[in-house]
Amino acid sequence: MPRLSRSLFLALATTALTVATPALAKHHESVKPAAVADLVAAVAIPYDEFTLDNGLKVLVHTDRKAPIVGVAMWYNVGSKDEPKGKTGFAHLFEHLMFNGSENAPGDYFEYLQEMGATDYNGTTNFDRTNYFQTVPRGALERALFIESDRMGYLLGAITQKKLDNQRGVVQNEKRQGDNQPGGLVFYEILKNIFPEGHPYHHTVIGSMADLDAATMDDVRDWFRNKYGPNNATLVLAGDISVTEARPLVEKYFGQIARGPVNVPAAASIPQLEQPLRTVMQDQVAATNISHYWPAPGISDRALTALSVGADILGGLSSSRLDNALVRDEKIAVSVSAGNYAFQRVGILSVGATVKPGADVTLVEKRMNEIVEKFIAEGPTEDEVRRAATDSIASTIRGLEQVGGFGGKAVTLAHGQVLAGDPGFYEKQLEILATLTPAEVKAAMQQWLTRPDYTITLEPGERTGEYAETAGEPVADKAETGDDTITVSVKRDPPPISNLAPLDFPDVTHLSLSNGMKVHYAMRGAVPVTRIALSFNAGSAADPVAKRGLETLALTLFEEGTASLTSREIAEAQERLGSQLSLAGGADRSNFEMTALTPNLEPSLDLLAEIVRNPAFAPAEIERVRTQQITSIEQQMRTPQSMASTTLAPLLYGEDHPYGATGSGTVESVKSITRADLTGFQTDWIRPDNGEIFVVSDMALDRLKPILEASFGNWHAPKTAKGEKSFAAAPVKSDLARIVVVNRPNSPQSYIYGGLLTPLRAQDADIVDLSNANNALGGNFLARFNMNLRETKGWSYGVRGAVRLSENAVAYTVAAPVQADRTGDSLRELITELNAFLGDKGVTDAELKRVIVKETRELPGQFETSDAVLSAMQSNALYGRPDNYYETLADRYAAQTRESLDTAARRALATDQFTWVIVGDAEKIRPQLDGLDMPIEYRGYEASDTAVNNEGSSDDSADNDE
Repeated sequence: MPRLSRSLFLALATTALTVATPALAKHHESVKPAAVADLVAAVAIPYDEFTLDNGLKVLVHTDRKAPIVGVAMWYNVGSKDEPKGKTGFAHLFEHLMFNGSENAPGDYFEYLQEMGATDYNGTTNFDRTNYFQTVPRGALERALFIESDRMGYLLGAITQKKLDNQRGVVQNEKRQGDNQPGGLVFYEILKNIFPEGHPYHHTVIGSMADLDAATMDDVRDWFRNKYGPNNATLVLAGDISVTEARPLVEKYFGQIARGPVNVPAAASIPQLEQPLRTVMQDQVAATNISHYWPAPGISDRALTALSVGADILGGLSSSRLDNALVRDEKIAVSVSAGNYAFQRVGILSVGATVKPGADVTLVEKRMNEIVEKFIAEGPTEDEVRRAATDSIASTIRGLEQVGGFGGKAVTLAHGQVLAGDPGFYEKQLEILATLTPAEVKAAMQQWLTRPDYTITLEPGERTGEYAETAGEPVADKAETGDDTITVSVKRDPPPISNLAPLDFPDVTHLSLSNGMKVHYAMRGAVPVTRIALSFNAGSAADPVAKRGLETLALTLFEEGTASLTSREIAEAQERLGSQLSLAGGADRSNFEMTALTPNLEPSLDLLAEIVRNPAFAPAEIERVRTQQITSIEQQMRTPQSMASTTLAPLLYGEDHPYGATGSGTVESVKSITRADLTGFQTDWIRPDNGEIFVVSDMALDRLKPILEASFGNWHAPKTAKGEKSFAAAPVKSDLARIVVVNRPNSPQSYIYGGLLTPLRAQDADIVDLSNANNALGGNFLARFNMNLRETKGWSYGVRGAVRLSENAVAYTVAAPVQADRTGDSLRELITELNAFLGDKGVTDAELKRVIVKETRELPGQFETSDAVLSAMQSNALYGRPDNYYETLADRYAAQTRESLDTAARRALATDQFTWVIVGDAEKIRPQLDGLDMPIEYRGYEASDTAVNNEGSSDDSADNDE
């Protein structure tokens, strides 16, 4: 049954108000944002639906913008449906569903890559389990075969070996989450808000004990009871019609027998008898205070009102808590508020991170006063419209994708499975367009006046469910056990038909009257314009003693201009539905804005005001400086960031422009003056040092005058542009080494190794090195990951990466591993490297797999305008032609084992690697015995003087990846 119109909704929405943004430029003073109702009217996902005789629900949405189809399979089962003693089963089974079925016995990632799938994964939450992939149109039939085989013919392929392996992987996924600062908080929230026996009392990932206890009979029963076609919804979105889809779905799914119907576990909304409090300690840089209230689930009418209320209170950049605690009183470094709605219940939260040195009691008192005032008085009309516009704009941006984590297929499936209505999103948009302040006030009064649960998370030695979540792992079983597959019904996979090549959008180049270059491409799937002003700066422009200058400066551009305060900037963005991101990499500083095209003119005026007229007000400088320092302090406690910051100066040298990550150090950020900030603007953020990239549904002849009006009259200062200095040669290491950074009581170790290659980003060998890495470490099926995750079960995931910068190319390996396997894991990584660079280079099978994957993925990689914008910027940075990505298919076709091996051996050498390990040095140290390389410990004094124990500093950290 097609769903194509919403005339009733439009009639209701005509009362929605338009709200003018501040006048930002004389020539656009009269331009007002589009009405909320008009924005909502542009959101449509027409669909057809049918149901097979076995109960499989099928939804089809046609979108012919690209030769791809998003395939989403949602099962009506989640962790809330798990009985006592079997927590984590839904998620464990999601993993097992990727380990092969009776007629597709290999790892499912093999088949996904063979199809050229993009945006593929599987996820589990409290309420559902889903599997999704976006495939080229010619591979759709193969994708349906794969999905149907694991739905109907999986049991014969589940073996004890696979169960033991994925149990270990899931347990390491759990350790990886627990190992993060604040990683144990969510356990406390669920335990205290939902009583024992409540379906939402336990986490999705479950307990170590229940995972250990899972048997083959348990998982087989779980499949039989939960994974029948009548418990599933299949969504196809993209280059497909219902006429084309129905016979294919019948062919592959029609013979699968019905199973039991899973009735989602009933769950009441609990009410605490009285307010509860917990104080926890962890490796955090500042104290956080958060309140949590049980709330209704997604089917409740109050859902939208509560979400909008939370945004106004602490979610929007202009939120009441942000304005009061962060901007005005400056007693908090950040605030938050949200409505986390599940199928049966929800959790409302409000929180603040206390500014270091501020009075924690005062911050909580003021936060409570603001919440109480909001409950009593309710929001203003302007606040409601801004929150509604911001939410609708986010929806529009997400619907450019047919699949992925949040595209059209997911939107339809979410509504069908959790609300019984694929058009559920329409109802929520209708409410957004007509929502009144009174409705928001009533919803907040109903739910935020109940007793709440408060967590105060303080810096200190970790407390919480640490022993249970980070205990000693069970004995490894993953490499042993029976692995025999039984085929119940023989089915042959269909061929993959001819696939369309990549058709990258044409790029037009022009200049504004001031000489600024503009690079333009058209994409018309959604009424959105993405624009990036890119300046030749980046963190490489920072003086060594002032590292973090670019980061601080970019943040301050958005925190006030000559005519607008930071609050006015935030409110203007929300009224317009625009999204601004100011961020720099190593080589470029970018001002990126995503605007709703109907609001493009005032959005560009706002962007121009921010770029051209920053105020750098002293009070704002000190506020943002405190935020950045607190962020640095937090990075110093986060494993991945600690490893990244430690490795950078070891690879490049401390004085090299790439020898530090972008945030800087506490000391360097403290030393930055207002003159440094204005000097950065004068030297680097200027029209003769930047260029503009645009991807839009607006034609260039209409767009150019708007760009000209906003940026064409911007003139460069008379002083010379800034110049970066790469005179300091990178450090060349001819001896492998290990640096251990002590992080006591870590359930995992984070291994991060790397070296500088002799290549440059512009070298032809880069393409060969990238595909050689796709065999070694670049994706799920590469050797590193298949060894440590899929064979050993010691890690949740391992990756190797070729890291391009304008003036250097590095290679890194990232491996978070369970603490008691740190030494073994490092030995395995070194063994894999030696073999790959020795006599076990790229195999024929790897070459074929990599070339097929990379070639067939190309069309799907550039589905979104954001991906096109990023590619255009990369082409400019590395001096590539506009059609660079279109040339890759021929380049891949010409690759050989020898060409990939040659590139890898030219770039990589095991004896030049520096390995940083962040973890519990006391546990790690004995595991490194026998490794023939120097070992340095930081933050740990080894009792054995035979260990090279140079240095004891606990380095600051930032992950610039």
